Amino acid sequence: MSERSDSFRDEVLAELGEDRLAEIAALAGTDTAGARALVDGSVAELSGSLRQAAAEPGSAADVKAAVDEAASAAPPLQGVAAFGGLAAGGLPAGVLGRLAKPAASAVARRTGLPPATVNRAVDLLVPVVLAVLTRRAAAKKGGGLGDLLGGGKK
Repeated sequence: MSERSDSFRDEVLAELGEDRLAEIAALAGTDTAGARALVDGSVAELSGSLRQAAAEPGSAADVKAAVDEAASAAPPLQGVAAFGGLAAGGLPAGVLGRLAKPAASAVARRTGLPPATVNRAVDLLVPVVLAVLTRRAAAKKGGGLGDLLGGGKK
């Protein structure tokens, strides 16, 4: 991963916090290191899915509109307070939500973890990823998806 991609992953981990990381570890039947690996894979898969959706004619307009909406939103809530509000609606949540199940399936295949377990872990991550993307979009007020995820467009 590039340094900027690592930064995105690190921001997601920081936003997730130790309590949510412990929750994912318990859910997956692993330790904190295993939970971090699950989060790393899930964040990479969600980021890749967003990039792919942005490159496909059928979904590019939705992704661009979601990025624009996130950039024009009021500064997002931070920490646990953000989980309910950001996941509750809006175009960015819808776009990311549509990508969550295929991303979880890919992570489950790659890790060998039960798909239902990975689905629940990714469900916990979606509002966290959305919070980080929204905060980055609001701070940048421009730029594309590659700028928000780090590493430029693919």
